[in-house]
Amino acid sequence: MSLLRDRIGERLLIATHNRGKLDEFAALLAPLGIAVVGAGDLGLAEPAETEETFVGNARIKAQAALAATGLPVLADDSGIEVEALGNRPGVHTADWAIRPDGSRDFRMAMERTWAELEAVAAPLPRRARFRATLILAFPDGTEHLFEGQAPGTLTWPPRGAEGHGYDPMFVPDGQGLTFAEMSAAEKNRRSHRADALSKFIAALER
Repeated sequence: MSLLRDRIGERLLIATHNRGKLDEFAALLAPLGIAVVGAGDLGLAEPAETEETFVGNARIKAQAALAATGLPVLADDSGIEVEALGNRPGVHTADWAIRPDGSRDFRMAMERTWAELEAVAAPLPRRARFRATLILAFPDGTEHLFEGQAPGTLTWPPRGAEGHGYDPMFVPDGQGLTFAEMSAAEKNRRSHRADALSKFIAALER
């Protein structure tokens, strides 16, 4: 067992309130014998994400959960970057889904994304990529950074009922199905989060 793996123990706090993300982390870390618990499960408040980079927002979430619990924590910030929109929405991916009442509607977010693409007459294929940044933070102040991505194209109308977020309109390179048409296991082999976590897992196994 590596020193890093030993420091984590058998359960890791994931600084997320997103059940879809937590389920992905649980599936990807289970083979290592690491169970996960989400910040939402512990009743932790969601901190304001005020940075303009994925690294900055991941660090905000990690430090907030760490301060509240004193436990090692893995935080991620992720989003979709659309080439023809100047890599928007990027760090504001979740913001595009927020309704006036504070709830999130990703169908609305996808419709906005496609409408903006139509407005700029973006050429086909409409290139995009999901990005994920993970920060593993410890109470002694040390942290480790892992980044991943999944390049692909956008399609319309959305397809599939699996996954979450923008998955129904995203087709990863080399595939004919959207993320939302894939099984969880299949998506977890190709996703941006899987890419970042593979680097995290490699660090645990060194």
